[in-house]
Amino acid sequence: MSENSIEAYLRDVEKLSQFASMQVHTPAPETINEKDISDFLEYINQFGLTPTSQARILSGIKSFYKYLALENIIQIDPTQLIEAPKTGRKLPDTLSFPEIEQMLDLIDVSTPEGTRNRAILEVLYSCGVRVSELVDLKLTNCYFDIGFIRVIGKGNKMRLVPIGRDAIKYTKIYLESIRNHLDIKPDAEDIVFLNRRGKALTRVMIFLIIKELAERAGIHKNISPHTFRHSFATHLIEGGADLRAVQEMLGHESITTTEIYTHLDRAFLQETLKSYHPREGLPQYRTKQAGRQ
Repeated sequence: MSENSIEAYLRDVEKLSQFASMQVHTPAPETINEKDISDFLEYINQFGLTPTSQARILSGIKSFYKYLALENIIQIDPTQLIEAPKTGRKLPDTLSFPEIEQMLDLIDVSTPEGTRNRAILEVLYSCGVRVSELVDLKLTNCYFDIGFIRVIGKGNKMRLVPIGRDAIKYTKIYLESIRNHLDIKPDAEDIVFLNRRGKALTRVMIFLIIKELAERAGIHKNISPHTFRHSFATHLIEGGADLRAVQEMLGHESITTTEIYTHLDRAFLQETLKSYHPREGLPQYRTKQAGRQ
């Protein structure tokens, strides 16, 4: 698994460990039973965590107990019959194309950071990559001559993603006019996007760059680097792109994960029904029908 997934799973197990240490009998991992797990879920629910967050924590703990079973440390998996909270299919926030253009136009490309940030946002929107994939993007995995980049996704799976003309243009400007003049640290020599000290950018830094631009643009949405990924997928599907092709570009293992981006298409279809179906109150249709009578 990716380092981020491993860190998240370890935090989940640590939460269970902390809860266990608060109990009278302080159960060891191999003695925790189904009721202990249920009590733990009830405990974290009191903190106001969303069902999605609770389900993700439970997923990490289930993986931990699968590992214990594989290693023959336990005979009975206490999480086996525990069901995750119902999460539903939450629709992610997306940016419209004018909103994305507004944010891009606010970047001052006369500065080194501005030139870099313009390239970063162009790549995020052009390729739909995750923020972790962006900060890890390597020079040796950029094939601008054929219009592709190679990214390392979840589970260290590599995939080729097409990159648009503007993203290539602004990334090349950054590489040639800014990055070439940095004092690059040894462990960052192959990393595309660097900070002013010649080190790789962090995910938090990308988040702050985008948050600040959204505020300046007066966009009152929950904006993050992932919003550009959502927008990339939604705009492609709105434009009629094949769902399987979008799945491949996003690096989704399951097509059902990609299907969440069809929500705007469905909204468009509902609007079409309301506007053009005679039973949905179309004024001009009813006027014509009344005239015939």
